[in-house]
Amino acid sequence: MTLGEKIKEARKKAGLTQEQFAEKICVSRQAVTKWEADKGTPDVENLKAISNLLNVSIDFLLNNDEKLKTLSIKEAINLDDYEKTAKCRFKEDAVVLAKYPNAIEIRPLIKSKNMNKFESALDWIFSGTLFLYHNHFEDLSKYYLIKLDNKFLLVNVTKEFIISDEININPTAKNKFVIGDCKYTICNYTLNKE
Repeated sequence: MTLGEKIKEARKKAGLTQEQFAEKICVSRQAVTKWEADKGTPDVENLKAISNLLNVSIDFLLNNDEKLKTLSIKEAINLDDYEKTAKCRFKEDAVVLAKYPNAIEIRPLIKSKNMNKFESALDWIFSGTLFLYHNHFEDLSKYYLIKLDNKFLLVNVTKEFIISDEININPTAKNKFVIGDCKYTICNYTLNKE
């Protein structure tokens, strides 16, 4: 897969037009068109911007053999620019609604450590003070499950970033799902605009 093909595929997976993509990395739409057609190559600064936006390494972009497995986008935000409303209990809710206004469903998540039976037993005995205290209070960011037309995104909103990762599971069949060593519980309300 060429650099141009990778840029085009990642841009489309992110749901961005060439103009939107160009705006986010501060270049012209024509530059993006050239790169995607393999008629030009981004300079080092633009490669860094693309790498940061798509949350992939520059090595991945330049290595012709690798294919994009999942989508991951990391964008800078200023949490203070968003307001709590009747619909948005937290400023992070407003960030997600602004970023994904056309989402089919937006569900807040509760993140916890995926514990084995021994850890669960100890956690129950000590009422969560040993294991869950560390997990719940160290990570103060908010998590969301976004359902788009044909994919699901796991979105993390921190004070400085919104990070969207495409996930290859259908979590709607259950109210919990596991990714790595983290367990996510789907809350029983949605944030969709009415």
